Amino acid sequence: MFTNLAPLSDADFLRAAYHRTRKDSASGSDRVTAQDYEQHLEENIRDRYDRVRSGRYHAPPVERGWLDKEEGKKRPLGKPPFEDKLVQRAVALLLGAISEQEFQDFSSGFREGRSPHQALRELREQCLDKTIPWSIDADMSGCFASLDHDLLRDAIRHRVKDGSILRLIGRWLTAGVSDGGALTYAETGSPQGGVSSPVLSNLCLHEVREEWLVRDVQPRMQGRCVLLRYADDCGLGCEVAEEARRILAVLPKRCARLRLTLHPQKTRRLECRTPARRESAATGNGTCDFLGFTPYWAQSRLGNWVLKRRTAKQRVRRAKPALWQWCRHTRHRPLKEQYQVLGQKGRGHYQDYAMRGNYRALESLLASVRTAWRYWLSRRSRESYIPWDKFERSLKAFPLPQPRIIHHI
Repeated sequence: MFTNLAPLSDADFLRAAYHRTRKDSASGSDRVTAQDYEQHLEENIRDRYDRVRSGRYHAPPVERGWLDKEEGKKRPLGKPPFEDKLVQRAVALLLGAISEQEFQDFSSGFREGRSPHQALRELREQCLDKTIPWSIDADMSGCFASLDHDLLRDAIRHRVKDGSILRLIGRWLTAGVSDGGALTYAETGSPQGGVSSPVLSNLCLHEVREEWLVRDVQPRMQGRCVLLRYADDCGLGCEVAEEARRILAVLPKRCARLRLTLHPQKTRRLECRTPARRESAATGNGTCDFLGFTPYWAQSRLGNWVLKRRTAKQRVRRAKPALWQWCRHTRHRPLKEQYQVLGQKGRGHYQDYAMRGNYRALESLLASVRTAWRYWLSRRSRESYIPWDKFERSLKAFPLPQPRIIHHI
C-alpha cells in the first residue's frame, strides 16, 4: 500500500512525463499544441507542479471527437488539453509501476513493453502448443464509457491511499465532456483517448476478470483454463466443453455485478480444434476477430495444420473506403504532398498488419490505393482517364511503399 507518492511527483518527474507524452496528437479545448507548450517548457512545468502540489489544479473539460467504426457506428474519442495530458501521464506512470507487480502475464493491454503482436503470439501458442480445444470470445460493450467511478476508486484505494493522487483522478472522472459546445457530466466512464484512461481501465478489468479467474474459476476446473486479454478484448480457453458452457453462463453475471455488459452478438463459444479433429461441423463454422485479425486453420506445404491470421473483414471494409475518400478530397493537392501522406498511411497499416500469412491482404490494400489514386487524379481535369502505362511511369517517380512482412510469429 502506497500512502505518500508526493515526493516522487516532483518537477523532474513531470519533465520525464513530458518526454513520454505524444507530441503529434490533436490539441484540446484550449488549442495549445505541444510545440506551443514547449516554447516555455520550464516555466510551464514549474507552474503545473506548484498548482498540483498546492491542490489548485483543476482538470479542464475534455473535448470529444468521433471516429468511424464498422457498420456506420461512431466511437467517442476524448481530446484533453496538452497540459492535462502531461499531468495524466505522470499519474499513469506511477499507477502503472505500482500495479505492474500484480498484473498477470496473460494480460497484455496498455502495459509497458507489451504489444498486440505479443498477444497474438500467445493466442497461437495456446491453440497449437497447449491444444486448448474450446474458446470463449468475450467482448465488452462500451468498456471505457461503462467504468463505474465508485468501483474504480475502490480498485485504486487497494493500492494507493495518497490523497493528492486520488483527488486528481476524481477530478478527471468528473471534469465533464464538451461535445459540439454542449458540456455534459457523465456518472460513469473515463474518456477514451485520455492518457490515464488505459491504466484506469486496466485496474478495473483486472478486478473483473483476472482476479476472478485465478481466485475463483481455475481452482474449480477439472481441465486447464486460460485467459488472454488485451485491453477490453478478451478470450477464455477451456479444455472441457462443459466447463466452457458454465463459464459462458456465469461471465455476464460477473460483469453485471461490476456494472459492465457483454456484447450479446459478439460473446460466444467456439471450437478451436483443427478441422480434422472437430467434434461437429456446427461448432467450427464460426470464428472470431482478435485485435484486428481473424485467425483460421490452414494446411502448410507439408500438410500440417497451422494457425494463420488475416486482416479482419471489418478493418478492410473500413480502410479501403477511407482511402478512396481521402484521394477524392485531396485530388487537387500537389502530387508530392499526396504521395507523402499515402506513404505514411501505407507504412502505418503495414506496421499493424504486416504479419506472416497476411501478405495477400496487404497486396489487396495496395491495389486499392493505386486504383483510387489513379481514378481521382484523372478527375482533376476534363481529360479522360490516365492510362495505366502513364500512371506506372508516375509511380516510378513517386513509388508507393511495397508491403513486406514485419512481424514473424
